[in-house]
Amino acid sequence: MKKILIIEDDQILGNIYRNKLTVEGYQVESATTGESGLALMRTFQPSMILLDLLLPQLSGVDVIKHIRSESDFAKVPVVVLSNTYLTNLIQDAWKAGATKCLSKATCSPKDILEVVRSTVGPNEGVPGGPPVGAAPAAGKSPAIAGDTKSDAEFQDDLRKSFIESLPATLTTLRSGLQALSRTPDEVTRLKQIYEMHRRIHALAGNAGIASLFLIAQMSAALEALLKELYEKPKSINASTLRTVAAAVDFLGYLFQNGTAIDQQQIPSANILVVDDEAISRRAIVYALEKAQLPSTGVDNPAEGLKLVSENLFDLIFLDVDMPEMNGFELCAKIRKMPQYKKTPVLFVTALSDFESRTSSTMAGGNDFIAKPFLFIELTVKALMHVLRGKLTAKPS
Repeated sequence: MKKILIIEDDQILGNIYRNKLTVEGYQVESATTGESGLALMRTFQPSMILLDLLLPQLSGVDVIKHIRSESDFAKVPVVVLSNTYLTNLIQDAWKAGATKCLSKATCSPKDILEVVRSTVGPNEGVPGGPPVGAAPAAGKSPAIAGDTKSDAEFQDDLRKSFIESLPATLTTLRSGLQALSRTPDEVTRLKQIYEMHRRIHALAGNAGIASLFLIAQMSAALEALLKELYEKPKSINASTLRTVAAAVDFLGYLFQNGTAIDQQQIPSANILVVDDEAISRRAIVYALEKAQLPSTGVDNPAEGLKLVSENLFDLIFLDVDMPEMNGFELCAKIRKMPQYKKTPVLFVTALSDFESRTSSTMAGGNDFIAKPFLFIELTVKALMHVLRGKLTAKPS
């Protein structure tokens, strides 16, 4: 019998993986920390390890290094589950010896099962049932032998349970956000950011396994932002905290409006970036690429105005301080075009001007982000506006 070791600190998620694989005839053990997972590995002798990269204390990357350093397990397949926005972490996992990297935000239990089968092969049979590939007993579901539900029924149950938990999840997130906004102490604030990061990490994984990919993707982007703020406390400022608050509010919107099955495709978008500073413009374009959002960047406001008159953009980023025509003036001209009455426009401004400008008129803009910005902060901003625009555009 093939043995699968799961190292996952989210017990709900770990149990779902475990139950799915056990039903399919695999012998499964699980651990919630890297240290306990390594200890269990030595006695359990797994055929494959399913590993979450974001673990408390000993990280998933360190776990892989330990696995590869022991001759008995140097060649055991290690399939990792991570956040696609954490590209550096994924690269570290590959370097450490990961066999395959999967996105938690897009993996269903069926996907996990298929990866296990393709990695170590199917089992000889399901406990208490016929061999794999045999015809099901009369009256039984063909998807899974015995009295278990079909994949579709199982997925539907997961989705319903997840949706039922969303109001309590939102209450917890908003309570954490309020505590964060009231805390002046830097040490306490870092602890609160870490706790919020762990909650969003769990939310992203559970949304992905419930096939609610809009919530999963938004949560994954926010998770990456919170992780960066925790690791780089100097990046905590009015702009980044405002982005975190907006993202939590938007998750509440998705909980109410983004759970329909036919809404789960991540939308494409056409984005315009107008910024006369080449480095800043390239940084915005790069941050958008992290969310797989293609964009067109120009350095001249007049050229930007020409482009919007000839094309239809879903989102526009404007630098505030530009020669000849500043971002506010350009936005005012864009708003006069009927097709751009409601298109989201985000201003990019210096951090030193952020507070005064966010409290003043926005000349028709929807939001601000401060330079120098974190790539992932801008990714979060863009994802919020693109998803909201697509959901708002859907017929009721």
